[in-house]
Amino acid sequence: MPAWQQDPLMWIDTELARLERDGLRRRLAVREGPRAARVTICGNSLIDFSSNDYLGLASDPRLATAARETIDAAGWGSGASPLITGRATAQAELETELARFEGTEAALLFPSGFAANSGTIAALVGKNDAIFSDAKNHASIIDGCRLSAATCFIYPHCDCDALGQLLSKCNAKGRRLIVTDSLFSMDGDLAPIEKLVDLAAQYQAMLMIDEAHATGVFGRRGRGVAEHVAQQTGRGDLEQKVHIRVGTLSKALGSAGGFVCGPQKLIDWLLNRARSYVFSTSQPEAASAASQAAIRIVETAPKLREALLIRAAHFRLEVGKLGWNTGKSTSQIVPLMVGSAKSAVELSTALRNAGFLVPAIRPPTVPPGESLLRVSLSTTHTPEMIDRFLETLATLRP
Repeated sequence: MPAWQQDPLMWIDTELARLERDGLRRRLAVREGPRAARVTICGNSLIDFSSNDYLGLASDPRLATAARETIDAAGWGSGASPLITGRATAQAELETELARFEGTEAALLFPSGFAANSGTIAALVGKNDAIFSDAKNHASIIDGCRLSAATCFIYPHCDCDALGQLLSKCNAKGRRLIVTDSLFSMDGDLAPIEKLVDLAAQYQAMLMIDEAHATGVFGRRGRGVAEHVAQQTGRGDLEQKVHIRVGTLSKALGSAGGFVCGPQKLIDWLLNRARSYVFSTSQPEAASAASQAAIRIVETAPKLREALLIRAAHFRLEVGKLGWNTGKSTSQIVPLMVGSAKSAVELSTALRNAGFLVPAIRPPTVPPGESLLRVSLSTTHTPEMIDRFLETLATLRP
């Protein structure tokens, strides 16, 4: 009997060896102890520049207290999807809080940001419709486009001229959806929201933006890039012209889950047709309570995000002086452009040996030849940590 018939999974050995050879194989590590700027990974103490915990709220005692009190009162698990058992009180309260915070009529909680994006897109458009998606959108957006069965047009990153041409030439008879990240998770740059709003209006398209990495960080109230751009341009109606706003609770808000905000009719449609909502168990009520605590902190402590963005601007300036290419980043996410996957892994390993946790970002997360190190700044990083990191980068070849 051939070997492959004895082991139908034998092909995996070959594919894993190929990933290893190409510098693309990933392995899980174990983080010990609490979430902090300094973490212990597999027994090694490292300064963490990998986390999306931008405001340091993941280990904030106020979130832990809110979660603990809710567990004591309501237990842990949710039991089933919200449409089967009903959503818990803390979940309903969080949806009301999110709608108020975002300035929309309603909000809907999802188990994760991935579920929010993939489920929402597939619920909004179908096989007779068209999607216009930025080339560097998150995988959850890409998967939502694929699941929808709509015709998908990919426009070059942040290129509104190219997007306009695609929209003008599109002869699809159904609905149109423009979808983009607001803050791109690998490059750290911002989407041209104002131009996207204008194009959506011109071509009668729905506009959906994912504020995952911007919620809590950008905008006067911390709502994200749409609010930030509205302030900069003086267009008070700009946020309302973004028809669908997606966010996560797991990054700057330090909790877990995803959400969609918009008109009440949008939320009514999604809770009926977004499969990742309809067929998923609700998030634990304790996570909703922690998220409410995080929103209160974001609203009452604007200096947290102000300090973060000042810190990030300083780091971008100084690392640029050292010769590192940070692309077009204007945020707390700062890429160090490397090129090959192998070089990115080698640089990440060198930094780990020097006491820093900085992930190598490789295909399929980024296109071949565009591997990078993703530096993520947080309010928990001290000036001494950042200075030491810069000193180490100065000893490595850009």
